[in-house]
Formats: sequence, structure tokens, C-alpha cells
Amino acid sequence: MTATAQRELLRKHLSDNHCIQPASVFDPISARIASSLGLNIGMLAGSVASGVVIGAPDITLITLSELVEQSRRITRASNISLIVDADHGYGNALNVMRTIQELENADVAALTIEDTSLPPLFAGSGDSLISIDEARKKLHAALQSRKDPTTIIVGRTSAMGSEGIEGTLKRIEAYSATGIDALFFTRITTIDQLKAIHQSTSLPIFLGSAPPALRDPSLLADHGVRISIQGHTPFEQMILGLYSSMQEQAQINYQSHEKLSDEAIIQIALASQEYKEWQQDFLQ
Repeated sequence: MTATAQRELLRKHLSDNHCIQPASVFDPISARIASSLGLNIGMLAGSVASGVVIGAPDITLITLSELVEQSRRITRASNISLIVDADHGYGNALNVMRTIQELENADVAALTIEDTSLPPLFAGSGDSLISIDEARKKLHAALQSRKDPTTIIVGRTSAMGSEGIEGTLKRIEAYSATGIDALFFTRITTIDQLKAIHQSTSLPIFLGSAPPALRDPSLLADHGVRISIQGHTPFEQMILGLYSSMQEQAQINYQSHEKLSDEAIIQIALASQEYKEWQQDFLQ
């Protein structure tokens, strides 16, 4: 299947009145397994890419070239229509143009550009958003730089968490006016918020990390949601499987080890504690 055919397949889904959870893929093997099960739409999340490629938590350390190469490995090994989390586009609007070009050449079907100010600033107070005007221009740049008009550009915002519904609706209006193909929302917690969003745009909606009350596919489909992302279990299970297998080997060769929680095992794999200390030492 050509890259354009994969993009058209995803576009067809986005135009249907149906909500799916895409396969969370991260390498050729996970993509092939997804395809064998009939999961023809997948997503490479930024947090998962960071974990797989550099063994780090989701703190904006992975580079564009690393993300592009991992995306290429996935698309080269399967016919899956791949959605890639491109974070903030790796810089300003001109960096976004380069991001689009490189990921498009890696045959991804869609990519998301978010309005979070990344990477975190020194002595910053946490996640913050860039201005609506800057975000709008980054999305314009993304659209202008794509060569294949079937490549899907998705504007992503977490404004609900910091600006509430009023700020979110303002961003929806501005982002929709650029001509992007879909909108991706995080920090949505209630059906009323989702209803307000659906009423404010005709674009397909991506929803991430929604609470249990917003996970019914039929309910989401009725409110414009076409893609619902509910965590990345395959990546986590891969880590836990590796730990279990190597723990057995360690017990045979050396000595028994204490039982750790799943969360503790994942933190070991991603060096979470080390990165937390470095953030405290050098960013505060």
C-alpha cells in the first residue's frame, strides 16, 4: 500500500461516524502484530517514542531525526496508517515546516502539532501554552509545507487544563480557520466539555487520556470523536515482559529479587528517578 493510500484510508475513517482506539505501535514488530489483527490505524505517541528510542520519560529529549527514523521503521515494515505525535513541531513555525517534510517523507499518514510551550523553561511553573497567534501560524506553516495534500495535519491543545472551556473554544476557532484536518484534545474530563467542543467545530476530533466516563465508542462517535487514545498498554507490557524474563534469568544465575510494582519497573526502564533529579538540579 502506498503512503497516499494509507493516508486516504485514515481520511475515510475520519469522515465516518465511527470512533476507534488506534493500535499503540512503537516498532516494526508491534506494527506487524497490529496489522495481523486487522488494526490498520496506529499511533506512535511521543512518550512511547521517547521510551523506545532513548529510554527516557516524556520530557522532550528525543530529537526530530530520531522520531523520523523510528516512524520510518514502522511504515517500512507494515501497511498501517500511522499517526505520529510530533509534539510542538520541534521548534518554531520554520521548524514545524521541516518536521512536516521529514515525517511526510517517512510515509506517516497523520501528525499532530500541539500548542504546549516546549521544552520546559528554566524555573518554569509547569506546562504552559504558546499564544493563539503563534499556534495558528505554526499550523499554517505545517499546511503550507506538506507535499501530499492527503497528509493529515492535526492541531492539538491541552487548553482545557489551563484556560478552561472559554479558552479552548477560542483556540478551536483559530485553529479550525487555518484549514487543518482535525483537532486533538487532552484534559477533557466531562461530557459537557465534549459537547461544547463538538458544537464549536465540524472537524474530526481526536481525544486523549479521557476518564472512564468518556470511553464509550458510541457516545464518543455521536460527539464527533473519531480517534480515542486510551494509554499505551503494549509498550508498558513490553517493559514488564522484559523485566519478568530477565528476573527469572537473574534468579537462576545469582539470587532472588524483591517483587516490584509495575510502576516501579517502568520507572527503572525509563530512568525516571535520575531524570527527575536532573530536572531539579538543572531546571529549577
